[in-house]
Amino acid sequence: MKAVAVIPGQKDSVHMATLPRPQVSEVPNGRGVLVRVLRVGVDATDREINAAEYGEAPAGEKFLVLGHESFGIVEEVGPGVTELRKGDYVVATVRRPGTSLYDLIGTNDMTTDDVYYERGISLRHGFLSEYYVDDAEFIVKMPRRLKEVGVLLEPLTVVEKAIYQAYEIQRRLRVWRPRQAAIMGAGTIGLLGAMALRLRGLEVSVFSRNPRTDLNARLIEELGARYVSTAETPLLEAARRHGPYDLILEATGFSPIVFDGMQVLGKNGVLVLTSVTGGDRRIEIPADRINLDFVLGNKVMVGSVNANREYFEMGVADMAKAEAEYSGWLKQLLTHPVRGLDNYPKLFEHLNGGNGAIKVFCEVADL
Repeated sequence: MKAVAVIPGQKDSVHMATLPRPQVSEVPNGRGVLVRVLRVGVDATDREINAAEYGEAPAGEKFLVLGHESFGIVEEVGPGVTELRKGDYVVATVRRPGTSLYDLIGTNDMTTDDVYYERGISLRHGFLSEYYVDDAEFIVKMPRRLKEVGVLLEPLTVVEKAIYQAYEIQRRLRVWRPRQAAIMGAGTIGLLGAMALRLRGLEVSVFSRNPRTDLNARLIEELGARYVSTAETPLLEAARRHGPYDLILEATGFSPIVFDGMQVLGKNGVLVLTSVTGGDRRIEIPADRINLDFVLGNKVMVGSVNANREYFEMGVADMAKAEAEYSGWLKQLLTHPVRGLDNYPKLFEHLNGGNGAIKVFCEVADL
């Protein structure tokens, strides 16, 4: 079968690979599920792996199949699978268990292992192929009526985990009812974050460098959220008008903005970082004042990476709510489809092009 792969550590090595079609018997205890891939989203992670910034092939392999944002349809299940059947639409989780205590209890995304396993990223092949097989434990069923937007579930899980972790942390306060939220960044994660927080009834301000005339701004305002272009109004100035914020979700990929976020976080607030930044940026900050405000204001900053099954299930629920509350909104995020695995160069052209893409994805097969 065809698959789009890279040679980890070799820049711009993306290519078409050929693999044997997987079999359900590869998974022990009869728990295998064979999935025909329909759509796969790509993002900055795939671009950075192709740029040789990180990524690792499975043991004994020279290449790594890309793609961690999957959507497909079940073709076959093993004899031990009762929760799925042929014809179900599904999305696969990304992390796979290691050896830490957290892995053993199903929270693979919280592993303390130095080595981690992620499909399409680290030591496990991804989903940018015609088929894949996995254990039913890692495959989440999608309602048929969400098939048009199912490829957005994996990025949404980043948001689901971030929000859930913020609420879990603030259980220490007995009663925590955030009302004002800020999102830094108006890309896919920022847009989905605005949606999820609006569904929870928060007043949301989204900050981006782009002007208010772009598609992202319109989509945010369709949710009843506020779009703020930092080219026109700096974050610190905007926060004086609309903040301080009880909950801030950082999704920019630009680490210096974190320190501005720390300064506009309200008392008892939580700032959740989701960007993976691999650079070496350095800035000067008012460290004493930020430290003092955090201590006196009982503030929290926390990092959040990846997601386990429970966040995928939360994402399915929120997608269903969004389709009811904001009908057709999610589909507008699917801006740049590319038809067929053979056209993989176009995927990376869109990722590198700065052409207003929100979600670039490969249409591997017909829905």
